[in-house]
Amino acid sequence: MTDRKIRVGVVGVMRGMSFARGAGAAGMELVALCDTWTEKLKEASEELGVTTYSDYDKFLTHEMDAVVLANYFHEHAPFAVKAMEAGFHVMSECAACGTLGEGVELIRAVERTGRIYMFAENCAYFVYNQEMRRLYRQGVIGKFLYGECEYVHPDSAEEKLARSVGWNHWRNWIPATYYCTHSIAPVMYITDTWPVQVNAFIVPYDYDDPTKTMHTGRGDTAAVIMMKMDNGAVVKSLHGALRGHQLCTRIHGNKGLMESLRVMNTNMLRLHRAPLDKDAGEPVERIYLPDFPERHQDAVKTGHSGGDFFTNYHFAQAISTGKQPYLDVYRGVQMSIVGILAYQSALKGGIPVDVPDFRKEEDRKKYEGDDWSANPALAKPGQPMSSILGDIQPSEEAKALARKVWGGLDWSES
Repeated sequence: MTDRKIRVGVVGVMRGMSFARGAGAAGMELVALCDTWTEKLKEASEELGVTTYSDYDKFLTHEMDAVVLANYFHEHAPFAVKAMEAGFHVMSECAACGTLGEGVELIRAVERTGRIYMFAENCAYFVYNQEMRRLYRQGVIGKFLYGECEYVHPDSAEEKLARSVGWNHWRNWIPATYYCTHSIAPVMYITDTWPVQVNAFIVPYDYDDPTKTMHTGRGDTAAVIMMKMDNGAVVKSLHGALRGHQLCTRIHGNKGLMESLRVMNTNMLRLHRAPLDKDAGEPVERIYLPDFPERHQDAVKTGHSGGDFFTNYHFAQAISTGKQPYLDVYRGVQMSIVGILAYQSALKGGIPVDVPDFRKEEDRKKYEGDDWSANPALAKPGQPMSSILGDIQPSEEAKALARKVWGGLDWSES
């Protein structure tokens, strides 16, 4: 690469604004925005002063080097494939793919085009997760044996409706296991392990919870996914809309424990090494607030606890060096398909389900074209409902609240 900044376009002017605003600090130049929400697109254009598009195909004709996809959950893989085929590097928000077949297609597209692909999983780059990765790589807690990770995010019905405009908005139909990468990514990043088997259990839709009954979502309340990793370790992932907002990571090794704090300053880290494992003079327990390993001042200014800076930064670094990032297409797809396979497990009573390794072409062949999904656009016999309880329908009161919150925005009951 020359000294010219990497020219980047962003798709999605809600979530994507964090990437757009932070492009410059990471060594990129924002040159274009794309969204079908024309009102928000106009606001973003006035703020950032770049060319805008409401048509994705026309957006891909703009002179740029890379595309950031912050559009809808189930659109990422097809949009990424189209961008890479058009010659652009891609960073994609979560999930990497909405079906196993899309995961196969996405990986093949990266390999075929040779473009950089980065999975924009910002939770991996929270300061305590980066510090735990450093400690683990130094051998401080020994061999990884067990992990816990949580992404618990409750909201009022009104807050959820404001983020999920339209009956078939993806947030209204995804099963409880699907949105799992925020919890799984930190463990994979810290320990460099890989999920090979999953089984899952679901906390069902709660008819006594107004944040569910006054919302238009048809999915369940939360999910617990148990994973066996490729080194034999066991991991519990909890995510969903339970009460008690929580993002945390806990890693047990055979020589110690490290975890993020659940109270007070949740960016702080607890490191515990028992007397039988520690050196003389070393404290049994240490609780401290780490710095980011690099670009600390830039990171603390950005959203999602600094994670948004590092996704932009590592994407730019990957393009500059021509080397795929750590959170590459293989890891992005692997943690995304865990959510799909976990739902299959939950629907069968929590039985273990093997996770294919799409680094291997023989595993890909088994799932090419696999479109198993609760997405209404893929509805056909044999496809699952969004809830383990069956076909949840919103009440008339929930529909009335939705119309009020959505106002003149797109609304469809079809």
